[in-house]
Amino acid sequence: MEAKEMKLLPFYRFASDHVSVGIHAIDHNGRTILYNEKMKNIEGLDLKDVADRSLLELFQFDQQESTLLKVLQSGEHVLNVKQTYWNRNGHEITTINDTYPVYEEGVLIGAVELARDVTTLERLVYQPLRRYGEPITFSVITAVSESMKQVISTAKKAATARLSVLLVGEAGTGKDLVAEGIHYALSPPLLHFYTLYCHNSDPTILNKLLEDLPILEASTIFCERIDLLTLGMQQQLLEMVNDPALGDHLFLASVGADPVNLIASGELLKELYYFFAAMTIVVTPLRERREDIDPFVHDYFARHRVRFGSSITGLTEEVREIFHSYDWPGNLKEVEILLDEISSMLTIEVLVTFEMLPLHFKLKVQEIREPLKRPEDFVVQTDRELLPLDEYLREAEMYYLQKVMGRFDGNITKAAGALGMSRQNLQYRLRKMKK
Repeated sequence: MEAKEMKLLPFYRFASDHVSVGIHAIDHNGRTILYNEKMKNIEGLDLKDVADRSLLELFQFDQQESTLLKVLQSGEHVLNVKQTYWNRNGHEITTINDTYPVYEEGVLIGAVELARDVTTLERLVYQPLRRYGEPITFSVITAVSESMKQVISTAKKAATARLSVLLVGEAGTGKDLVAEGIHYALSPPLLHFYTLYCHNSDPTILNKLLEDLPILEASTIFCERIDLLTLGMQQQLLEMVNDPALGDHLFLASVGADPVNLIASGELLKELYYFFAAMTIVVTPLRERREDIDPFVHDYFARHRVRFGSSITGLTEEVREIFHSYDWPGNLKEVEILLDEISSMLTIEVLVTFEMLPLHFKLKVQEIREPLKRPEDFVVQTDRELLPLDEYLREAEMYYLQKVMGRFDGNITKAAGALGMSRQNLQYRLRKMKK
């Protein structure tokens, strides 16, 4: 190794241990050669636990193979994959992975995976509200999509009837948000909102709940992801919720997939499902309600301006189009963590540009971004005669306004909002175009 490369090694090591994503690299035999601090935090293991061990010795993969091993076998990258698995200590882990093959002089020598933790973020959905100490009520939940309006409408009915509710949806869709909204909509109210995190099979969590219940008095108990409990623990929870002595509490629960399928696969106790299914509410993934992205971003930056005195107001049109084209496998919590990363670097910026996006996200959306830059999308083509600047700007404005109006089906109010101008200003510009 050259002297220059030797000098750079400490810097590479420092960068690896301080990035916000987990890094796990393996050689062509599947043995770990790089395992950074963030990955240790995600998986609860240490380098000594993974060194010289095969992935299959360390982890139990549920109904899917390791993305690292998949890339090692295929030699092709795999991006934006959500993966749930269990480490050898029995802890459930969900990550969003980007995995790449590593070549040296044309020979595949290993694979490297960049992992973003979704399991931990399940508890952080819509964190800006919690940072400001606000109770999460239905009035502060941004719901412009028809599916979310229906979710809130049904949840309000459940609160009025004081029914046990089963919330169904992918990680990060906001199930705990809806559960807390139900709590604050109860009349008469209950004293506390208690979340039982069922993300691992630690048998003491139910005993801890039993110890806490007498202190909590009449409370709302939200059992998050009951499908991740062992069947034995699910049976114990069933006995607990059916205990007449606990009748003053309202029990809510969530699962991460269709409960009928979970029962069929032996992951959910049928009797426990029956208890919570007095009312079932399905919270759809963000990719099926993309219209909720803009208000979420708007609310996030509004709170950021109040808290930090920043000038940020939103996204450039390019970034907005990328946000609306990306599938968001981590749903709203993935949006929020991305905004956290962006806002941590803000100074005097007003709009988030593509250059301000974290590198890992740029890599994910590169294929989305390219179609936005098609040659036919530009006003002036290379084979056209150059125009005077004023004429070019008029043509560019006409093209862009027509494109925005088309996106909003001619709705002046929505188009003006997206463009950051008043309805009157937009109407004036459109009239001017027609002259």
